[in-house]
Amino acid sequence: MKKLFLIIFFFGFSAAGFCQLKSYSFEEIAALQQIQKRKIVVFIHTDWCQFCQRMNATTFKNQEIIEKLNSDFYFISFNAEEQRTITFNHHSFKYQPSGYNVGVHELALQLGTQNNQIVYPVLCVLNDKNEIIFQYSSYLSAKDLKLLLDNIEN
Repeated sequence: MKKLFLIIFFFGFSAAGFCQLKSYSFEEIAALQQIQKRKIVVFIHTDWCQFCQRMNATTFKNQEIIEKLNSDFYFISFNAEEQRTITFNHHSFKYQPSGYNVGVHELALQLGTQNNQIVYPVLCVLNDKNEIIFQYSSYLSAKDLKLLLDNIEN
């Protein structure tokens, strides 16, 4: 009986209120925009950036943020060191090596560069025409991101 209760509790608890953040690829966005126009939130990060990892572990695990992004935006989590060629907005973007096992993706530079440099993490918001309408380079708490998303949405 105890096992049955634990199983029911676990499945009920995990199904109620703990949805996951939907993340799309750049290639998927074109088709999605044909179905429903939305702004796009691009989170540009790297594996070695501590603030990026902190945002992934806290900000993007917040249920309010997850619900807001899933319902009102298309979200892309983009590793700036991605090495595959990406086609977005009718252009092909490639990884640009800058040394041994070091480099950055052209699309990360295109979306994340401010004042001739890129500083991680970067939050970039695009309108439904794939034009940059907002960029922010730094850690954002869930509270700050919620406020930002509310302002951008309107």
